[in-house]
Amino acid sequence: MMKNNFRLSLRGIFYSHGRTGIILILALAGGLFCRPAVPTADPESEFEETLQWREKRLQNLQRDDGWLTLAGLFWLQEGENTFGSDPENDLIFPAGKVPGFAGTFHVGAEGTIIEVFEGVPITSKGQPVSRWRLQSDAAGDPTLLEIGSLSFYLIDRDGQLAIRLKDRESAVLKEFQGLEYFPIDPRWRVPARFEPYESAIPINVPTALGTTSRLTSPGILAFSIGDKTYRLDAIGEPDAEQLFIIFSDGTNGKETYSGGRFLTTSQPDAEGAVVIDFNRAYNPPCVFTPYATCPLPPQQNCLLIRIEAGEKVYGGHH
Repeated sequence: MMKNNFRLSLRGIFYSHGRTGIILILALAGGLFCRPAVPTADPESEFEETLQWREKRLQNLQRDDGWLTLAGLFWLQEGENTFGSDPENDLIFPAGKVPGFAGTFHVGAEGTIIEVFEGVPITSKGQPVSRWRLQSDAAGDPTLLEIGSLSFYLIDRDGQLAIRLKDRESAVLKEFQGLEYFPIDPRWRVPARFEPYESAIPINVPTALGTTSRLTSPGILAFSIGDKTYRLDAIGEPDAEQLFIIFSDGTNGKETYSGGRFLTTSQPDAEGAVVIDFNRAYNPPCVFTPYATCPLPPQQNCLLIRIEAGEKVYGGHH
């Protein structure tokens, strides 16, 4: 179904309604919109702030529009795409949640148009929907459609269009048992040096869909553990308040998720100094659901060391 590469903006990675272009974090998923670690001389304060960060992440995950509510991802074809709970549809929504035949999505020169069949109570911002042109997450906040416990909207991944479906009564959300972490250890708050590129460069980032995304890197974060120096390409637009990192390490596929983990840091100070707090490394949404479109660590961000800090793998996923 996926023929072309797609571009993930950072907010798309974090903001569960899609992408809009800059890091907000949390986006997400640490707690998505939690602020990153900053240097402090008080270990007790650092410990308490990390506990608060974890609590905020839990709250974000368990929101009724969070990543745990994802219930479907349906790629659209040119022309008519029928949807409803009947198996004869192109897009099959959960049984009992919508009528057998609820309507169509039409992809064409006019954009993406939803046509809702008569008597189907789909709304947007409380208003009944019959025939609407949909705005995708590429242009900002997407048109949010709702029926019962379901919500859905159009996402755009570099021209590839899909309907993202959420269910606030999701079994994944109801059965969520919380997160497991390595013990908080101040030794994993690592001082780093920001080495900017002469100008921001595009880097290739693989995705869970098997495609490659092009994201912007303003420079490298260099840091030492023991007697070895490591480097990570940071991601962020020029006006971003924070830097975003996708990395893998020797714990992946064992204690942590095989698809790597995410981190955010503050922007460096005037001297290029910044702190990387691996205690706040967290899982991408793909660890919770098959319906997310996660970026994976680029090759240069694969650390040949065990980072025994931060969030562990969720459930039985590796």
